[in-house]
Amino acid sequence: MNTQLKENVSIDVEVLKKISDLDLADLCNITEQAIRAGGGFGWLSVPTRETLKKYWNGLVLINSKKLIVGRLNKAIAGTLQLSFQTSNNEAQKNIANIHSHFVAPWARGYGLAKSMIDYASVLSKENNAKCIQLDIRETQDAAIKLFESKGFVKWGENPNYAFIDGKSIKGLYFYKNIE
Repeated sequence: MNTQLKENVSIDVEVLKKISDLDLADLCNITEQAIRAGGGFGWLSVPTRETLKKYWNGLVLINSKKLIVGRLNKAIAGTLQLSFQTSNNEAQKNIANIHSHFVAPWARGYGLAKSMIDYASVLSKENNAKCIQLDIRETQDAAIKLFESKGFVKWGENPNYAFIDGKSIKGLYFYKNIE
């Protein structure tokens, strides 16, 4: 999927199956930036570069996960992980899950996050999913508004979803039927 925007900015969204050295550098850089900006990637402090490299290289080896990347002018500027159930979970085989969706601070406001969600919906349908689920910290206001604008419905809350700086943070659970 390719979109040309104002200001000569182009957006591309794709599944990354193999990671080149340049893509790995982009992934590590934007992950560090998102963590520093409180971007909800799960890490609270920036891990070593070696840890990030192992994380991203390992992720593309997992058959039940798809690493969706959003590119802004060809550089990776955001990611979304889409998970499908393993073959032993027949009861939930038609459910996809969104994890670790983020956009680098410098790339926000161009529609990249929306484009990755739209692509995840298409990919989910292609893989026979009938529902997409996700969970998110209550502190991620912009992301919550984004998912709600894309038709996701909040169905529950967990008062002890995460612990940050000694405080309990509520988690919100969303779903969207895609049939």
